[in-house]
Amino acid sequence: MAQASDLIGSMQPPVSFAERLAGSEAFGALFREGMALVEEAAAYLDGSGRDDAKSLPRPEALAYAAESMRLTTRLMQIASWLLLQRAVNQGEITRVQAASDKHKVRLSQQELASNPEIFSHLPEKLRDLAIHSLRLQARVIHLDQLIYGASVAPQRTTEPSPVEAQLQKLRNAFATGM
Repeated sequence: MAQASDLIGSMQPPVSFAERLAGSEAFGALFREGMALVEEAAAYLDGSGRDDAKSLPRPEALAYAAESMRLTTRLMQIASWLLLQRAVNQGEITRVQAASDKHKVRLSQQELASNPEIFSHLPEKLRDLAIHSLRLQARVIHLDQLIYGASVAPQRTTEPSPVEAQLQKLRNAFATGM
């Protein structure tokens, strides 16, 4: 019977699926996808995107500028978050440090800057990059909420939870030898 009390007394906290996911190959794939999208967007905006923007009529040129700024901002938030998670995974900082105000990346759900009609007249490459970045952003925000949304400790009450109360009764019963 002493073994049962040892088991109950030494129960480990549950394994966080989200934290395991952040350190997995799935995270590696997400990281590579995000960094590749940053590089692809930078190459486009600094290269053929400049020519595309010059050939647009004024309303579309303004929409292009707004979309490219939003795209750049969105991708920098995503890249910052991915790099921070990689630092956690490599042991450079702890998950608690990553969640602190000093390091926390403020992810915001951005939408397209343009209305759908004008957006449809923008260069196809910019539209593809913007849509891909929105999808990636949604995945990163979801993962961030899974990892850090659950990491906020609930407020402790003066009364133990019903489960904790039952565990304590079991500990007491095994400690006295029944």
